[in-house]
Amino acid sequence: MSADSPSLTGLIAAELVEPVVPAATAMADHLAARGGGTVAAVLFYGSVLRTGDLDGILDFYVLVDRLTDWHARPAHAFLNGRLPPNVEYWELPWQGRIVRAKVAIMSRAQFARAVRPDSLDTTIWARFCQPARLIYAREAAMWDWAAEAVAQAVTTAAGWAVRLGPAEGTARDYWDALFRHTYAAELRVEKGERAGHIVDSFPGRYERLLRPSLTKGGVDIVELEDGRIRPGIDPTERDRARRAWGRRRMAGKPLNIARLVKAAFTFTGGVDYLAWKVERHSGVRVELSPWQRRHPILASPVVLWRLWRKGAIR
Repeated sequence: MSADSPSLTGLIAAELVEPVVPAATAMADHLAARGGGTVAAVLFYGSVLRTGDLDGILDFYVLVDRLTDWHARPAHAFLNGRLPPNVEYWELPWQGRIVRAKVAIMSRAQFARAVRPDSLDTTIWARFCQPARLIYAREAAMWDWAAEAVAQAVTTAAGWAVRLGPAEGTARDYWDALFRHTYAAELRVEKGERAGHIVDSFPGRYERLLRPSLTKGGVDIVELEDGRIRPGIDPTERDRARRAWGRRRMAGKPLNIARLVKAAFTFTGGVDYLAWKVERHSGVRVELSPWQRRHPILASPVVLWRLWRKGAIR
């Protein structure tokens, strides 16, 4: 990268403030107001960022100073401290419609650890090496902190990409290799080819970010013909990285399963989220009582029986 080329953090900072659908801003402001002074930043990502389709669900990460200031139940804060993030479902009336959001909660310290290359859990840096927007930051220092944290996620991803990918290749080759590996390490319902679609959605972005990411991560590269590069990763280092990735792949699905089990007890609004998903995909509306919302696990047998009677599930 030449001396006058923009830094990775600068590129990410510019990307984080690109425009979003107004509904996302309204939801982010609502989440920030809910958390008060403990909310440091609200990041927006996911399919609605790409499509703008408000019939889908908006995806957010709310980063807080202290989990105990967000969670009303001490048990939820405790479990989030041990296995982040906790996930919540939110609905917001906005311009005559209901905007829906899936909201993950983490502390700033947890997020900063999760985007480092030594993190055993791949999900956070793999998610935030993809496009995101910083819709809310408590103060200027939090804008700077969030830009650096997301830039670190991209740096971590690029470092793994050149260690797991070919000895030489194009930016596309390396990012494709990375997302194939991260998808294989996680518990997902999407088909395997979905990993290739990630780069297809923003091909120029991933090519633009690879070189400054490697520079930030201290990886030398040799420029070859036809836009290909040869990263300065010797065979011994590549073998070490593949063994280290094997540990991450072994841990990935158990971590995902553990989060699903935890969500049965901590997913605030989860029963409403499932009811919305059922109605969207089957057309069957689920009416929930206040008791069922407060006790989703106890209520689930009755709710599932009703859904089966109505043909929503088979």
